[in-house]
Amino acid sequence: MYGLITTAKLNDVDPQAWLADVLARINDMPQTRLRELLPWEWKAIREQMKAA
Repeated sequence: MYGLITTAKLNDVDPQAWLADVLARINDMPQTRLRELLPWEWKAIREQMKAA
């Protein structure tokens, strides 16, 4: 757990928001898209959504 939180912080991601989203979505996410749940990918996708 410490590793997940630290990785999120190192990528300038709110650990609580990231973990809540990941835990809510991971069960329905196809294996080919799991990369999107990595903190740095998750952040980039969120930033793209805000810009659109």
